[in-house]
Amino acid sequence: MSQSNGPGDRLAFEIVDVFTDRPFAGNQLAVVHGADGLSTAQCQAVAREFGYSETTFPSSAVTGGEEYATRIFTPEREIPFAGHPTLGTAWVLRSHGWLSSSECVQVCGAGRIGVRFEGPDDQARVELSATPRDLAGPLPQDLVGDLLRLVGLSASDLSGQAFVAGCGLSFVHLPVSEEAVVRAVPASRGFGALTERIAALGPVEDLLDALNVYAVSGDADPLDVHSRVFVPGAGVSEDPATGSAAVGLGMALVASGLLPEGGRFDITQGVEMGRPSTLHGRVEAMGGRAVRCYVAGRVRSVASGEIALPPLPAESARPQA
Repeated sequence: MSQSNGPGDRLAFEIVDVFTDRPFAGNQLAVVHGADGLSTAQCQAVAREFGYSETTFPSSAVTGGEEYATRIFTPEREIPFAGHPTLGTAWVLRSHGWLSSSECVQVCGAGRIGVRFEGPDDQARVELSATPRDLAGPLPQDLVGDLLRLVGLSASDLSGQAFVAGCGLSFVHLPVSEEAVVRAVPASRGFGALTERIAALGPVEDLLDALNVYAVSGDADPLDVHSRVFVPGAGVSEDPATGSAAVGLGMALVASGLLPEGGRFDITQGVEMGRPSTLHGRVEAMGGRAVRCYVAGRVRSVASGEIALPPLPAESARPQA
């Protein structure tokens, strides 16, 4: 795609709310169209302008109505994978008729992510499936205590084993009491030196400075989970709905023995932020280890419009000799 980068250039965008059945709840997502030729710096500028947890830039090319590529940015960095951007982007592309199959593939930094639609287009529930990548733990008590202090909690709030787990983005999953989930506060800083202590537990390729603080209630199939997710390392103090954390949580639930043979779990998130969200997770397991993770939710359209094309950095805009 050619790009003149003149002052009148505009990019079309859409805003959707993900993991909710009504607008103005769930997690906000901006989907920017026609951005194939944008540089990383330009994509980052657009994501920073929106200021949402993530903004996506899907390719204009859709192969066979069922495969497309996308880039995903937080306000501070590009990331290889995220849950609500995957579901929201697929929903937007399908709403335009660019995805014609009920089963699709998103190609992103973490590889090929399966996406499936259930139900009529205007009410479809969207589900992604992902392959487990990172699992480390249980974490030692001293490390857990230091991690809990980042969100205003202490080791006495812990209610089970903590793990690092993820399917393209890896979170620290900290099970605590229901009261502690409510009392937690957004982390003011990232992991810092704690990163080395986490890495020493085993190979963790996709570690994000991110904490999933959660409480579990009810019996299996499904488990009821109340979760809050803090991502200081990506410029997101608190996230209202986090699909990438949900698939990692499925791995942690298997490893901790709460879902040793796999099963379903429903997550309530974002309540404390005034953006209630519902995420439907499920995990397949074999031999006490997760082998496939899923998260599903609904998407609602909120707005559409145009945003100015950010200028190229000065050094990129200079004519070639």
